[in-house]
Amino acid sequence: MTNILPKTDDADTAPFWAAARERRLVAQECDAGGTVRHPPHPYCPACQNATHRWRDTSGFGRIWTFAFVYKPTLPAFAPFTPFPIAYIELEDHPNVRMTGNLVAAPGAEINSVPRDDIRIGTRVKVVFEDVADDVTMPRWAPVAEGAA
Repeated sequence: MTNILPKTDDADTAPFWAAARERRLVAQECDAGGTVRHPPHPYCPACQNATHRWRDTSGFGRIWTFAFVYKPTLPAFAPFTPFPIAYIELEDHPNVRMTGNLVAAPGAEINSVPRDDIRIGTRVKVVFEDVADDVTMPRWAPVAEGAA
């Protein structure tokens, strides 16, 4: 079976996965110009600077777009089809978008949000799911407007 877990010891992404294990959502910030970016990359797309720091985010965002997976490419996901995948625009860094699963609540299955409840612009917060000893996946759960 194909391994469906991310590689958490990659030089560019290891700090992201380490922060997720600590229940923190982080993004890279360029040391030169302050551009915040995701996914992690060795060079800043704005200025090509090679140094950066990891910055905590608020963990809140809005659904920028979404799609449903009906025919998964990996057998491990078949029991959950159809399930939504969302592209989340971070509240505190609107130029940063992250892809992930939508879940109704922490620990819920990736197909737990009713299809009719998913809308572009819905406010979400990051929740974390331990899926292996060294892998904690950020997922996104809808939150009521005005919730902190």
